[in-house]
Amino acid sequence: MRMKGAQVLVELLKKEGVEFIFGYPGGAVLDIYDALFDTPEIRHILVRHEQGAAHAADGYARTTGKVGVCIATSGPGATNLVTGLATAYMDSIPIVALTGQVFTHLIGKDSFQEADTTGITMPITKHNFLVTRAEDLPYVIREAFYIASSGRPGPVLVDLPRDVQQKMIELVYPEKIKIPGYRPTYKGHAKQIKLAAEAIGEAKRPLLYVGGGVIASGASEVLFELATKADIPVVHTLMGKGAFPESHPLSLGMLGMHGTYWANKAVMRCDLLIAVGARFDDRVTGKLDTFAPHARIIHIDIDPAEIGKNVKPHIPIVGDARMVLAEIVKRLEPMTHPEWREEIEQWKKEYTPKYRQSEKLLPHHVIERIYEKTKHLDTIVVTDVGQHQMWAAQKYPREKPRTWASSGGLGTMGYGLPASIGAQVGNPDKTVILISGDGSIFMKIQELVTAVNYCLPIKIFVMNNEFLGMVRQWQGCLYRGRYSCTRLVNPDIARVAQAFGAVGISVTTKDELDRAIDEALKAQDRPVLVDCHIEEEENVLPFVPPGKSLDEMILE
Repeated sequence: MRMKGAQVLVELLKKEGVEFIFGYPGGAVLDIYDALFDTPEIRHILVRHEQGAAHAADGYARTTGKVGVCIATSGPGATNLVTGLATAYMDSIPIVALTGQVFTHLIGKDSFQEADTTGITMPITKHNFLVTRAEDLPYVIREAFYIASSGRPGPVLVDLPRDVQQKMIELVYPEKIKIPGYRPTYKGHAKQIKLAAEAIGEAKRPLLYVGGGVIASGASEVLFELATKADIPVVHTLMGKGAFPESHPLSLGMLGMHGTYWANKAVMRCDLLIAVGARFDDRVTGKLDTFAPHARIIHIDIDPAEIGKNVKPHIPIVGDARMVLAEIVKRLEPMTHPEWREEIEQWKKEYTPKYRQSEKLLPHHVIERIYEKTKHLDTIVVTDVGQHQMWAAQKYPREKPRTWASSGGLGTMGYGLPASIGAQVGNPDKTVILISGDGSIFMKIQELVTAVNYCLPIKIFVMNNEFLGMVRQWQGCLYRGRYSCTRLVNPDIARVAQAFGAVGISVTTKDELDRAIDEALKAQDRPVLVDCHIEEEENVLPFVPPGKSLDEMILE
């Protein structure tokens, strides 16, 4: 069957199981949009900015485990995707981005709305393609989805010139593909797995350090089996939240710059650190040469480039987390570590977070009330970036994977609202909660229109302290309280939401907060934004200042 390249593209997307595309039309993708007009199997979600399309595809992918798809036109449309692609790349999120491009004979001639999209995005994608022959299109699309979702996941971009979209070609679907030089290692080396199992058996103070790779590989169940069978406490990164149930006695919570006191103490005292699907990020390790000073280190990761990049492991294992952990579990006998567990419990008794008294709402109270009123629901929590992100990570526990979405590696303000749209579209039967800040929410406030247009009942809570809170905190701690350009002068955020067609509620007291949460949970056909006026200069604690060791935490 012969058809236009754009029609072939849409048929291939159907073959890949694509149900939703997040995008914004433009001249260089009109043929694709024309083909989508006759394709009811794929629902297009019209965002209000291309960056929103990338973040929405990201939120969809994080919370469903499927490949997210976004589309933009050439030139400025494609460059507007850049921040979203970089966000997905840093956090290993599978996305296929489709961009229009000028006619092939016009490439390189500074044509209208031309940009070197593949050149621009090469450093922030797992791979990208410029399709110059329409006949290659079926193979490129098949490879794009395979590359995005296999091995260490990541975004892949396909740049499509207009003549490629318009040329008549045969519709084919390559059932099998072979990409020279791309063979992800899934099965770990048997000798290394044996050494890891022996090290776990010998350890007196073992600790599991869990990152987003555990969620990406679907390894949560076998991680639980390993932790409970070998009685190993678990700390997680921001990306690893939900990989292990936080209500479990073995869970010590998040480690790192704003991690729990006892998680960081455990890292500094353990004699064996088992890192799974994590990359020893600087926000986790603190001062690198003091990190886990007493520990032998096992590092399990599917990406060989991560092994030894920041911390040299004693037992490196390249492979899929789920498969490697399953092999380790087979080799272990049940064991307990009562003295180690008791030592950790003493640390928990040593330190209880202290909060100053205030007539205003305190952020920890806001998060705790949201949690108490929603913990019985099937929820997905999305955050923006800033103080509110850390408060949410500390105070809103997660029990299952793919119920938490937050920009980790890039720390992208503005991620939250479009990502929550993607999460709600992909999980229509779940309650999606967005926790944002008054700085972050205005980065992508226009996407509130998208949520309204598609009747998405997202529950949005804005932690409004009239500051760029995290930057203000650093200025207070590191720059003698010189608050340079971090004070925000905001409009009435609740009324802004109302103008967009959402429900907008402003709260300043605990009673108002409780009523607002209840009202937000009742809404079924449109988003609700609750503007929470919180204490202006409350800090996120504990806090490990940049360049300091994990045992140099500021506690109050």
